[in-house]
Amino acid sequence: MSDADTKEKLVQPLAETGDGYDMPRHVAIIMDGNGRWASARGLPRVEGHRRGVEALRKTVRAAGDLGIEVLTIFSFSSENWSRPESEIRDLMALLRRFIRKDLAELHKSNVQVRVIGERKDLPNDIRSLLEEAENLTRNNDGVTLVVAFNYGARQEIARAARRLAEEVAKGQLSAKDITPDLLGRHLDFPDLPDPDVIIRTSGEQRLSNFLLWQAAYSELVFVPINWPDFDGTALEGAIAEYRRRERRFGGLIAQTGS
Repeated sequence: MSDADTKEKLVQPLAETGDGYDMPRHVAIIMDGNGRWASARGLPRVEGHRRGVEALRKTVRAAGDLGIEVLTIFSFSSENWSRPESEIRDLMALLRRFIRKDLAELHKSNVQVRVIGERKDLPNDIRSLLEEAENLTRNNDGVTLVVAFNYGARQEIARAARRLAEEVAKGQLSAKDITPDLLGRHLDFPDLPDPDVIIRTSGEQRLSNFLLWQAAYSELVFVPINWPDFDGTALEGAIAEYRRRERRFGGLIAQTGS
């Protein structure tokens, strides 16, 4: 079965999903399968990454059209530095090109860009581009696009724990007062809602160190198509699957819109 056939089979119009609940406020995506997409076509991996950027453009537009408030994408993990140097160089070049080419369009579309992940060891020009994207779009109030770059969830949780430990050491906080809610408020973006649904492409079924704290009650949707073939139609199909489920949050069935 081709990727196009797989996508068509997965998609069901959102109006036909039955008694599910409202459109998710926050959708997070693990964009996986660029290399496999390229390999299946006898193309270099960089072409898979380039086509993945095109898929991202389509998905951001679709998220805005669907009324999604927050879209978080796992663009580059802290573990990705172990990839071949040539591939990392290609990925950084694509990031530079994406920001320089697409930032004006994102700003025009009222998208607010925010970046999570460790920045202090990034190349200066990459760090400057990320800051430029945030500063230019800071006051936009459309879709919030959260870019997880040089990001790892365990590292994020460790940073939060370190901040709390520093407050305890300074006498600003008692260790007995540390609660899950307090630790959560020390994560990178505590003002954003937790993701309602996390989508992973390529058929892999794991979180790979992505939003581990925030994913505690997220619905997980695993899509068998590779990321370069993902688009608005595939996003609607994943959301339709999310809306067919019953969210209990450890208790009784959640009410619509909760």
